[in-house]
Amino acid sequence: MTLQTEPTANLGEDSLPEVNRQMLVILDFGSQYSELIARRIRETEVYSEVLSYRTTADQLKQLNPKGIILSGGPNSVYDSGAPHCDPAIWDLGIPVLGVCYGMQLMVQQLGGQVDRAERGEYGKADLFIDDPTDLLTNVEDATTMWMSHGDSVTRLPDGFEVLAHTHNTPSAAVADHARKLYGVQFHPEVVHSKGGIALIRNFVYHICECQPTWTTEAFVEDAIREVRARVGDKRVLLALSGGVDSSTLAFLLHQAIGDQLTCMFIDQGFMRKDEPERLVKLFAEQFHIPVIHIKARDRFLAKVEGITDPEEKRKRIGHEFIRVFEEESKRLGPFDYLAQGTLYPDVIESADTNVDPKTGERVAVKIKSHHNVGGLPKDLQFKLVEPLRKLFKDEVRKVGRSIGLPEEIVRRQPFPGPGLAIRIIGKITEERLEILRNADFVVRDEIAKQGMYHDFWQAFAVLLPVRSVGVMGDQRTYAYPIVLRLVSSEDGMTADWSRVPYDLLETISNRIVNEVDGVNRVVYDITSKPPGTIEWE
Repeated sequence: MTLQTEPTANLGEDSLPEVNRQMLVILDFGSQYSELIARRIRETEVYSEVLSYRTTADQLKQLNPKGIILSGGPNSVYDSGAPHCDPAIWDLGIPVLGVCYGMQLMVQQLGGQVDRAERGEYGKADLFIDDPTDLLTNVEDATTMWMSHGDSVTRLPDGFEVLAHTHNTPSAAVADHARKLYGVQFHPEVVHSKGGIALIRNFVYHICECQPTWTTEAFVEDAIREVRARVGDKRVLLALSGGVDSSTLAFLLHQAIGDQLTCMFIDQGFMRKDEPERLVKLFAEQFHIPVIHIKARDRFLAKVEGITDPEEKRKRIGHEFIRVFEEESKRLGPFDYLAQGTLYPDVIESADTNVDPKTGERVAVKIKSHHNVGGLPKDLQFKLVEPLRKLFKDEVRKVGRSIGLPEEIVRRQPFPGPGLAIRIIGKITEERLEILRNADFVVRDEIAKQGMYHDFWQAFAVLLPVRSVGVMGDQRTYAYPIVLRLVSSEDGMTADWSRVPYDLLETISNRIVNEVDGVNRVVYDITSKPPGTIEWE
């Protein structure tokens, strides 16, 4: 997910969710935390969706959500051109919670005053509770909440009262109890807010009176039923990568339509050691889902020969993937449907939904989920099957477990679509691929032996395009260095380098130098994200 600097693009009526009697809606004003709010709501087993702040009161009335949350945002409510919601929302009789910018907008539109604060408030702050009821029930006094604001409420609208304050913010939480309108100046959705989850649960269960109906079991039953109704007796093609998204999708579709599903795995030569063979064997022998293995290593390697620019690498790999996919789908077809592992963050961030004007069906002009490639040819038309498009990544993992996906896939660390091609800095050659595969295997094998595989968001090796002098067996060597990259993260948006035990680093280093020909030096990357990225390219 990329941090948003602009509010979500205006969604047309076709993009609005179906009516769900147990749904909360988050109106997005450009906050980087809008998706996180939705995830926190779903953790209470209540369904939530993120919509544009431009969604009208009439549209919301049709959806009939149990509650509405206004997200934060980078603007000041008094700025010219600042995003505003439909003021008729306040008269819908639906509980509303404004978060940060959302609170300030609520106050301003209802007749209060918001001004530039004499002193902004950023980071952790103690929240002192003045009214421990409703929204703040079971939230401890003086608990830590996460602040991020330069504006403050200086006058409340009629009917509002202060629920809590901090040392710098007199109106840190406010409410109009009669109209069930609430506002908080902090971010209860982030992990730094100690009482945040309790506050969210209060809003979801006590104020909005929701029931916990958004469960994994209910989702699987609904998804299978919807796929069967949509597909009928037609054939479906799935491009399988072996990652958790496409693997969960394959399992789900196989349960729904059986042999009508064709799984295609395109081996571009940039996978990890023995991974393609293990994937095909695992699906065929253990899961009884046949996978067509397209061996295309030579043509992919030829496409990136001599290329050093990382974006050009991605582009060429993506374009070649499209060509192979096009050729093989025509050879194996015809297919009526293309299954994609589109997830809910993709839906939020993407404005390229395409609808066939004749049939009203969504059609694929790109294959996005796990290969990071560009658009499919417009004349290669499929109707889409996207049963995971309402789910966040953590929810996909839960679904995977519930339908029998093994832990080695469910908890698989993220792996970039272009694979090892962007973990080799500079030119890609057969020799460098072999070196990196073997070094990467040592990293993964050793952390698995130590029972630490799931301690890291990602753990991998990077090959640098330089050589250094070394001594091995009384002989001078001139070989490649390997960079170890082990990071900790919750969602990949930010990450920190992992404080790995020295003896583990020593073991990995010794094994790589002794077992991998062409390497005589191992270094450790201690850069966080930001300022760096997790991957090197």
